Amino acid sequence: MNISDTAQIQAQDLLGFIDASPSPWHAVQTCTARLDAAGFKKLEETERWSLKAGGRHYVIRGGSSIIAFIVGDRPATTAGLRLIGAHTDSPGLRLKPKPAEDAAGMIRLGVEVYGGPILATFADRDLSLAGRVHIRTPDGCAPRLVRFDEPLLRLPNLAIHMNREVNDNGLKFNRQTELPLLLAMAADGASAEARFRRPIAEVLGLDPDDLLTWELTVYDTQKGSFWGIDREFVASGRLDNLASCHAALSALLATHEPTATCICAFFDHEEVGSESTAGAGGSFIADVIDRLAAGPALDAEDRHRMLARSFLISADMAHGWHPNFPAAYEPCHHALVNAGPVIKSNANQRYSTSAETAARFMAICEKAGIPCQRYAHRTDLGCGSTIGPMVAARLGVPSVDVGSPMWAMHSIRESAGVLDHAYMIAALTTAFAD
Repeated sequence: MNISDTAQIQAQDLLGFIDASPSPWHAVQTCTARLDAAGFKKLEETERWSLKAGGRHYVIRGGSSIIAFIVGDRPATTAGLRLIGAHTDSPGLRLKPKPAEDAAGMIRLGVEVYGGPILATFADRDLSLAGRVHIRTPDGCAPRLVRFDEPLLRLPNLAIHMNREVNDNGLKFNRQTELPLLLAMAADGASAEARFRRPIAEVLGLDPDDLLTWELTVYDTQKGSFWGIDREFVASGRLDNLASCHAALSALLATHEPTATCICAFFDHEEVGSESTAGAGGSFIADVIDRLAAGPALDAEDRHRMLARSFLISADMAHGWHPNFPAAYEPCHHALVNAGPVIKSNANQRYSTSAETAARFMAICEKAGIPCQRYAHRTDLGCGSTIGPMVAARLGVPSVDVGSPMWAMHSIRESAGVLDHAYMIAALTTAFAD
């Protein structure tokens, strides 16, 4: 397979982007660094905004959701908005508020299951912690990002001698009793809580008692990699959905002097329903659009006209056809890896795609000179959803759900195609110029 240098470079950049983003808070930090380097200016929700044509800005909510935009040259009432939505969170394990427990001389950490991960894939991996903590300061409490690069935790498997049916019945964990992660040996005179707090306090350079609260996610420390004879595939954690964030951000950074206002909206909490202040079910995107409309003093009628001329691309990953499990797929809807972006459709509106918006995205791909594919889920299997239907319904904007095909979605280590990521960047770049 012929993989261009550009596609390889883009895939390598994707792996670097994901490696730098072990939690939603780190993902926003990674996006911010790239936006700052490209001349985007940060806005605060608490301050008055002054927006002009050509302005390049971003705003963060909750530390884990970010919206970046370029104000278009043409009036929004005639050009509308070009929106791409994705999400910063991935399914996995999150620490409980009081996680540390002494279990017969071993310190283990209690976790909650976040979203719908493939739990068996967390076993026997080099795990660590990343996320956000709040600390006590002379001026009150303040957030800090924390990340442990080296393995800190493990979920060891039970030996097959004690679980003889594992290969026939599959690896299963009781979420309450068998998922707690091993951290350390108990130490004389030190409580489990103290053993847990110490490494976090040390990496932040503070007293353990000044560590107030935490939002810490468990991640695999193995870095992303290429695989395949022609290095045509990538393997990494959190491809769902940081690959879409990276593609959309790459498209926005490649956009200069657009006629229509171009917006990237990356939300937290998609994997658990999006109903939060920082999620797609909250007011974040509508608030930003209201303030964009306030700049040129658009009235309510003008705002409706603007949204009627807008278009949303909900970019999330898609199920790539797996040759080992052909019965899992709908006939005539095999989305092949490295064969182009996938348009996802569902009659019950689990995806926001309509015939009209599918045709519009097909035209975008044709203009970009890339292939595209169609996907529908098996009728007798429950279909996942995305931010697409939610955002489209709240804004009243036509929308299409698309994604790059991948394998092992929601595994701790997923796989996707090098060509597909390049195709998606090309499609989204063309969409912003459309």
